[in-house]
Parts: sequence; C-alpha cells; structure tokens
Amino acid sequence: MSDEHCHGSPEHSPPTNPGVGDEVEYAPGLLAIVTDIRRGVPYLRSGPRQWPVDDTSALRVRRSRERRISEGDVW
Repeated sequence: MSDEHCHGSPEHSPPTNPGVGDEVEYAPGLLAIVTDIRRGVPYLRSGPRQWPVDDTSALRVRRSRERRISEGDVW
C-alpha cells in the first residue's frame, strides 16, 4: 500500500510522526505496528518481535490507527 492511499499524494503530504497503532514501513517492503512511544522513541512490533526505532526519519506511515480500525485490523 502506498502513501497515496493514506495521506494523498506523497509529494504533497507533509511528513507525519507515527502514533501508537499506526502501521509503518520501517525498511523498504517491511511493515510493523507502533506499539508504544517511550521518551519520544517509538517501539515497533512485527509478529512476536518488538524493538525501539533508532532512526525515526526512516518510518513511513502506511495506515493510520483509525484506518486500521475501520478496516477491522485490530490487535
């Protein structure tokens, strides 16, 4: 799924900080869910693995928490 589906055209949408529950792409083609933000550091989960993000500028929100809920994709 591209940024276009979440935020309009990627060229025109400002970067957004991911929030808890957002699905993010943390590397090309790799998706995870933001499970927590501790002292400004997002933590991601993919399967049973959870880890802190070193470089938040690499994160791209693919689906917001609200969109995931509306699509029935809840934890």
